[in-house]
Amino acid sequence: MTDTPITPDVTTLPRLPRRADGKINLVGLTRPKLHEALIAAGTPEKQAKMRADQLWQWIYQRGEADFAAMTNLAKAYRAMLAENFVIERPEVVSKLVSADGTHKYLVRIAGGHEVEVVYIPEEDRGTLCISSQVGCTLTCSFCHTGTQKLVRNLTPGEIVGQIMIARDDLDEWPKPGEGSDLRPRLLSNIVLMGMGEPLYNFENVRDAMKIAMDPEGISLSRRRITLSTSGVVPEIARTAQEIGCQLAVSFHATTDEVRDKLVPINRKWPIAALLDALRAYPKASNSERITFEYVMLKGVNDSDADARRLVQLIRGIPAKINLIPFNEWPGAPHERSDWERIESFADIIYKAGYASPIRTPRGEDIMAACGQLKSTTERARKSRAEIAAEAGI
Repeated sequence: MTDTPITPDVTTLPRLPRRADGKINLVGLTRPKLHEALIAAGTPEKQAKMRADQLWQWIYQRGEADFAAMTNLAKAYRAMLAENFVIERPEVVSKLVSADGTHKYLVRIAGGHEVEVVYIPEEDRGTLCISSQVGCTLTCSFCHTGTQKLVRNLTPGEIVGQIMIARDDLDEWPKPGEGSDLRPRLLSNIVLMGMGEPLYNFENVRDAMKIAMDPEGISLSRRRITLSTSGVVPEIARTAQEIGCQLAVSFHATTDEVRDKLVPINRKWPIAALLDALRAYPKASNSERITFEYVMLKGVNDSDADARRLVQLIRGIPAKINLIPFNEWPGAPHERSDWERIESFADIIYKAGYASPIRTPRGEDIMAACGQLKSTTERARKSRAEIAAEAGI
C-alpha cells in the first residue's frame, strides 16, 4: 500500500446529500453510488470496486464508524476518506425498556426531526420495527402515528441507520477476529411497521432493504423482512419485483363503508382493487403467505359476520391473519375488543383453514405497541372528539 496523498476533484463528487461541513454520509449509499462517490473522491477506477467492497464490509459487517480503524486501507487513503466522507447513524435521544423487555428508541435525524424504533426480543428471534417516514399521511383512526402530520420521507441512510443503532445497542457487531456468524442473531427480523407508509417512500425503502439484505454486510434474508402497507395498490407488485420481502397488509375491515373510516386510503383503492393486487402478487405462495393485519376494535369490526366476510374476501390468497388487540393511546376514539370476542373471531378464521394468531401486545407500558408510535416532540394531544370527527366516526 502506498501513502501517496490523494487529492480529489471535489467538483466531480456526485450529487448526494451533504452535511453542513460538505461531507457525504456513506451510510445508505447503494453499492453503485458508493463506487461512484469513491471514484469522484480520487480513487483510481481500477481500485474502486475493491475499495467499495472493503468499506462495505467495515460499515455493514463490522459496524465500524471510524476510518482510522480500517487497517487494511493505507493511511493516505483513510485520510482522504475522512476529508470527504463520514459514517454517521441517526442520533439516539432516549431509550425506554418495557417490563416485558421491549426497547423503544427515540431517534433524531437531520433537521431535528424524530422517529421511534422498537426492538422486540423473543425466545427464538429478535424483531426490529422501523419507521419509513416522519409522521404519516394516512390518518388511520386507530393509529397514534396517524394523528401526526407527515413531515418528510426518511432517506435510505436514516432507514438502515435504525438497524445499525439497534445493533450498536445490542452489542451485536462481531468483535475483532470474530466471524460475523459465530453468535446467534439478537436482531434477526425487520418489520417496516413503524411510523409512515413504506410504499409512499418506495425508492428509499428499497435501497435501504437492499443494503440490509446484502450478504457481505448486515445479511438479513429477504424472508426475514416484512413490509406492511395500508394498500398503496400501484406499488404492491413492484415490492415483490424490486425488494422481494414478505408482505403484510393493514386490512382491518371487511366492508368499504367501515374501511373508508378506519383506513382512509381505502377511498382511493377500495377492498376489491387491493385484493386483486394481492391475488396477483408474484411472491405469494403457501411458503410465503401474505399477512393480513386486523386490529380488533370493539363494536366496529369484530363481529362473527365480519370474520365470515373476511374468510370469503381472502379466498384464493395464500394468507394468514394476525389479529391485533387494539392498543389504546391518549384520545383514541376506539376501545379494544373483549377477549372472548377476539377468540370467537379467531376460531371462525381457524376453522376456515387460515392461521389466525392473536398478537400479544408488547411494550404497552412505554407506548411501544402496535399503533402507539409517535415522536415525543409531536405528541400534542388531540381530544377524542377531534380525532373521531376527522375519522368520520
